[in-house]
Amino acid sequence: MNDSETRTDTPPKKNKNRRNLVAEVSGRLREFIAGGDLQPGDKLPSEAGLTREYSVSRTVVREAIASLRADGLVDVRHGVGVFVREPAEPASAFKPVDRARISSMIEVLELRSAIEIEAAGLAAERRSPAQEEILFERFDDLNRLIETNEPTVAADMALHLAVADATNNPRFREFLTLMGEHLIPRSALPESVENTAPEDYMAQIQSEHRAIIQAISERDIAGAREAMRAHLKGSQDRYRRLIRGT
Repeated sequence: MNDSETRTDTPPKKNKNRRNLVAEVSGRLREFIAGGDLQPGDKLPSEAGLTREYSVSRTVVREAIASLRADGLVDVRHGVGVFVREPAEPASAFKPVDRARISSMIEVLELRSAIEIEAAGLAAERRSPAQEEILFERFDDLNRLIETNEPTVAADMALHLAVADATNNPRFREFLTLMGEHLIPRSALPESVENTAPEDYMAQIQSEHRAIIQAISERDIAGAREAMRAHLKGSQDRYRRLIRGT
């Protein structure tokens, strides 16, 4: 396993170097899992082994593993090791979003508002340092995809799931995961519509994501709730404009 380049497209925050190292280690392990170099059931190198291989601290390795675990990629068996999980089958009890109906997307966003505004406040109150790092890592992942003009729906969902994880109440992730791909109504848009979105479309979304993460990082409970409220309300307005071409 070779080191990858350190990302620099991060929002302002202390401990930038460590955050980038966490992103680097977790990113490389993700690549090995996605590429098949690490198969389901395979055991990852030990914490000491990863520390030597990437020339990072044990804290960085632990936070990188926590990131993978939060996304359901690995299982941590205490006293035994870290193992690659079988990929989970996406499941959803929700009806597919009707791309022909703006109201269908608005319904999803209203439901998310009822859940995620409170989740943001709880995350600001309860998040751990490792969960804080994961939030910034998810922001970095989304930034990279935007800059390279790659699909962003999965990364957007991962960021919102990281907020849910930071509540330290597993029911939030369970509920959002139950929604599946419908969590991000943008996934129901025809590709041609999404590709013709205004250039500042994703920049605005990232600005709102930044506000949410910063408030959680600063343990600003009211600020986190308001930032999430503004983000989801803004999304409702953007979908209306995007579908109508205005």
